[in-house]
Amino acid sequence: MCYWFAASLIAWGVLSVVGAYWHPLHWYSASTTLFAMAMGCVANWLRNRSFHCAITGPLFLIAGIFFLFADLRIARVNGPLVWSLLLIGTAVAFLLEWRYAKRSSSTENA
Repeated sequence: MCYWFAASLIAWGVLSVVGAYWHPLHWYSASTTLFAMAMGCVANWLRNRSFHCAITGPLFLIAGIFFLFADLRIARVNGPLVWSLLLIGTAVAFLLEWRYAKRSSSTENA
């Protein structure tokens, strides 16, 4: 968790600097936050091979793209729907990891 947070914080800082010059990525935008979280998931997956990060990373990236398109007025986005789907997807990813980790640890002990 600390590694993911540190990687996400660094990515958020870099994206915020970009956002100072390109407004759609301003420091408090949903797209900036979600892109940073996706980068944190990629970093965490590469280091720890956390199963949920293989699912949540792309989810955060797709949601970030939706919000970026909304900020650029390329598409209309139903924000509450995107956040709800993101929450459900994240919960499913953690449940799958919990279930998978539970089975893999029990088969190693057998």
